[in-house]
Amino acid sequence: MKITILGTGGRLGAALVREFKEFDITGFNREQLDLSDLDGLRTKLGPMTFDVLVNAAGFTNVDACESERDHAFLINAEAPGVLAKICNAKDAKLIHFSTDYVFDGEKRAPYTEEDHANPISVYGESKLIGEKNVLAAGNHYLVVRVSWVFGPDRPSFIDAMIKRAQENEKVDAIADKLSTPTYTHDIAGMLPQFFDRAVEGGILHFANAGKCSWQEYAQWALDCCRDAGTPLRTTTVGALTLRDMSSWVARRPAYSVLSSAKYAELTGKAPRAWREAVADYITRFYSKK
Repeated sequence: MKITILGTGGRLGAALVREFKEFDITGFNREQLDLSDLDGLRTKLGPMTFDVLVNAAGFTNVDACESERDHAFLINAEAPGVLAKICNAKDAKLIHFSTDYVFDGEKRAPYTEEDHANPISVYGESKLIGEKNVLAAGNHYLVVRVSWVFGPDRPSFIDAMIKRAQENEKVDAIADKLSTPTYTHDIAGMLPQFFDRAVEGGILHFANAGKCSWQEYAQWALDCCRDAGTPLRTTTVGALTLRDMSSWVARRPAYSVLSSAKYAELTGKAPRAWREAVADYITRFYSKK
């Protein structure tokens, strides 16, 4: 099976390339294929042969999207629609990654695929339109919403917090914003079962099980680092609130926990708990024992 992956310079795309060893993989980073160049997408991907196109690329700087609205919509909304049409011409399957930020956070219970999306930022709005453009082009295409993605290929929140704890005696994180971390290793493990065009398309939520605040997430990471023998200057994470984040430009949903119940029903297997996934990550990449 031939798989083409876009966004290989990012955290998720790099993980997919590394872990899909059993497939014939072609990958493109932003320098090799820029989603803002729609003609370039058609020119480069048009002549290629592949069975599945995975779009793990996007304009993900939430605050920058507010000031670069047109650029955000070009990459996050228009480009996915172009990719879908390219896949249509090849009878190939498109798997497109989206975000928990398509929700407004008002529900305060895990969001299902059937819940109404109501983004409160340009980033979320552009990603939602991208979803719609993909699904309008093919009923077998899959949109996978993920949240708080972490992994070894590019630093994320968890790596930033560990680094701060290694360099400072005081570390704080937001305590009133809830979602779920999702490990790129787990995403890579679940994705191949959806490569077949005959498998149900539409929207699918995938995140590690459970929920937490950024403070809880960071605290657990430091606890795991301590157990793994990783040197830290502090092992306690203090609490901040969303109101403290005066430097933020875009609004973020205070609650964006994704329900993976549909995934569990389709596959017969539920994602592992986020604490287990984080512990695994730290053991593999931070342990000094």
